[in-house]
Amino acid sequence: MSQTPVRVALLGCGVVGTEVARLLITQAEELASRAGAPVELVGIGERSLDAPRDPIIDRNLLTTDVVGLMARADVVIELIGGVEPARTFLLQAMAGGASVVTANKELLGKDGPTLYAAAEAAGVDLYFEAAVAGAIPLVRPVRESLAGDRITRVLGIVNGTTNYVLDQMATTGEELDLAVKQAQAKGYAEADPTADVEGFDAAAKAAILASLAFHTRVSTADVHREGITAITPDDVAWAAETGHVIKLLAVAERTPADGTGRSGVVVRVHPALVPLDHPLAGVRGAYNAVFVEAESAGALMFYGHGAGGVPTASAVLGDVITVARHRVRGGKGPLESRYADLPVLGIDQAVTRYQIRLRILDRPGVLAQVAQVFATHDVSIETVRQAGAATAGVDHADLLVGTHAARDEALSATVRALDELDVVRSVLSVLRVEGA
Repeated sequence: MSQTPVRVALLGCGVVGTEVARLLITQAEELASRAGAPVELVGIGERSLDAPRDPIIDRNLLTTDVVGLMARADVVIELIGGVEPARTFLLQAMAGGASVVTANKELLGKDGPTLYAAAEAAGVDLYFEAAVAGAIPLVRPVRESLAGDRITRVLGIVNGTTNYVLDQMATTGEELDLAVKQAQAKGYAEADPTADVEGFDAAAKAAILASLAFHTRVSTADVHREGITAITPDDVAWAAETGHVIKLLAVAERTPADGTGRSGVVVRVHPALVPLDHPLAGVRGAYNAVFVEAESAGALMFYGHGAGGVPTASAVLGDVITVARHRVRGGKGPLESRYADLPVLGIDQAVTRYQIRLRILDRPGVLAQVAQVFATHDVSIETVRQAGAATAGVDHADLLVGTHAARDEALSATVRALDELDVVRSVLSVLRVEGA
């Protein structure tokens, strides 16, 4: 046991930051045994010193002089969030020789390479387990445990707020707006839920996971993103009717090799129908679950709390102890791996399946015209069923069409052509099907 402490600076003292501080203070002796040296919280950087604080926080630790605080630290924990000033602070910390632990998925998703380069240049660690899926140990297995394998696909629920909302809609039949309000009341959703319900949060996490899994730089801008705001109770009801549940999924996958023998990467976030017998269908409430598929290891599932102060603090402290061990005993964690440099392709190159709900004229020959549109775009129909009983005096009927797997560009072109068909009154809903 070294008697020289590993000095830790904490930037941000919100819900997660307070829990991190609590663990550093109350479990100091145990953390020291694990790290091989005392782990000392030397200060907490905050914009205001006057905000109410948990009694566990010694106000003498608080300071607005973030630069001065970082200069006294061996490890800087960043829990501010957002791109700036977090990026500037982290670059300054690393340039000064401090290792960094962050939960900032937005910054990593948008500008991870800048942080990796700074860490490499300074010879320090950059760890970010808490940036994806909260307490679930996911980043380290993808980054380190599976380094000797070849990952082919990452598929999962990485946003607990939207999972709670969709679960409520499926359980109670509620409208989305009411389910969001309930999520806010429980503390699962922010006052402004845009980042969650529009898929921005999930897209940032998908970019981070794809970068690690495929050894290729993927930014949030490369991720196809659709939120859940268009999902209706009818969509949820028809999902159940056809043996599915709707989930907001993050999907990152290798595409088959092209004529040159080179594959690419497609990364997407969107609502999808998941068969009820798939493990992801049973992920309830605000939980997260991610499947990682690798050539040798096969399919691995990671499940647990995806958010919350205590679970996220657990992931942060795990990184802090790892970095502290490196400080005490020498050595350094993995740096950015981008040797594969695969092309990042658009969602049009993804291979998926659709379930399409149409309102069509109820007269002879219409089904044949609809089927011809699918055939024209080389999309194979798997199932067709009437969505609802025929009503006397009504000249239209609702049709539910499920497809076999095809490239998304062909499926999207099919939907556009159907929308322009004279016998189609409207395209009521289009959902991808995953996990079948």
